[in-house]
Amino acid sequence: MTDATARRAARKTMTPDPDPRPPVVDIAIPCAAWRRAAPELESLARAAAAAALAGSGKKPVNAELSLVFADDAEITLLNERWRNRAGPTNVLAFASEDDPVAGAPLILGDVVLAYETVAREARDQGKSLADHVRHLVIHGVLHLLGYDHQQAAPARRMEALETRILASLGVADPYRMREDADG
Repeated sequence: MTDATARRAARKTMTPDPDPRPPVVDIAIPCAAWRRAAPELESLARAAAAAALAGSGKKPVNAELSLVFADDAEITLLNERWRNRAGPTNVLAFASEDDPVAGAPLILGDVVLAYETVAREARDQGKSLADHVRHLVIHGVLHLLGYDHQQAAPARRMEALETRILASLGVADPYRMREDADG
């Protein structure tokens, strides 16, 4: 079993802490365009992350994660360095590789969103920026918890979970919208 597989297994078997704290969501917004376009960004991002954690089926306790609202230039650098892919992408998730330490918060990792790409996708797909951000935050947090979409069956499970969590926030199914647009 690889270290990464062991960490994912540990996340799947998280046990209740005798004094559980709600998850901590740290938010950084180094890109000013996010603040101009979405003044409610921090509250909607926290709500989306909390919904993903609560609806994931994994129930992490005393967990911490960070959300970073960057721009295309920053995410391009991250994408090239960590994924060997050129250009920007909408969201990247960096799951923590640290082993859980007894008594310490469980560090889940970081989710980074790129303003220009996310705003363009929302516009092109006829979605509000807020709903698209909710979806991508949920998507990224699920990646931190070990969900993936590289193969068909896990992708269907992840999409179904995203759809249920989004519905709990009053957001339409983004995958149905995509299917409707495709004909």
